[in-house]
Amino acid sequence: MTKHNIEPVYDQDSRILILGSFPSVKSREAKFFYHHPRNRFWKLLAALFQEEVPQTIEQKKELLIKHHIALWDVIESCEIKGSSDASITNVKVNDLDRIVKHCPIEMIITNGKTAQHYYHHYFHYDIPVYSLPSTSPANATYRLEQLIEKWKVVLWNQ
Repeated sequence: MTKHNIEPVYDQDSRILILGSFPSVKSREAKFFYHHPRNRFWKLLAALFQEEVPQTIEQKKELLIKHHIALWDVIESCEIKGSSDASITNVKVNDLDRIVKHCPIEMIITNGKTAQHYYHHYFHYDIPVYSLPSTSPANATYRLEQLIEKWKVVLWNQ
């Protein structure tokens, strides 16, 4: 069983909750989200908010908090081979109430089909949910420019 080892990022002003499925091997090693150098998550957010791409964990946290974004994953622990979402079994989910019940969350975004699947299977908040294409390098269907177009929903409250 592999356990999630990354604390969520949020504060009392978080209005958007972005949920991944489960951290990659690289993210678990670094103890921070979307740490694989080919994952486009940080480039995507930087492009949407017209900011420099954050390099350090502290800069990444600052970008999220500045734009009222909470970030976590749906899955707390699971059986997984490497970083393959397709191999996930024996899922235990995170306690999303920790964020949803204590922040003014107005929108939930699932990053990819696996996050979407597990979110809808286990959670039923009365908050709009947008299931967006994965920023993972494994999602070769979308170039960065296409991801930016799809993810523009994040800008709704800016």
